[in-house]
Amino acid sequence: MSVLLAVLFWIVIGALAGWIAGAIMGVREGFWGNVLIGIIGAVVGGLIMSNLGLGGSGFWWSLLTAVAGAVILLAILRMFRRPATGRAM
Repeated sequence: MSVLLAVLFWIVIGALAGWIAGAIMGVREGFWGNVLIGIIGAVVGGLIMSNLGLGGSGFWWSLLTAVAGAVILLAILRMFRRPATGRAM
């Protein structure tokens, strides 16, 4: 697989995974935010799956792993964000 094709694959998987994870968690980050969350989620999901001894290949496995990692990432980020107070400053 060429480097350009591999990068394009990561962006497509990242965008889909970030969008799906955002929909699951009720978060809207925009296109590039979804791509970033999805790619980081793919790394997180890949680490978790490999530590659990689970592995696979192909588009659907990659997407599932990335979505799982992105949901975990969004849940962790949600813990560190301050809740909205509802007051205008």
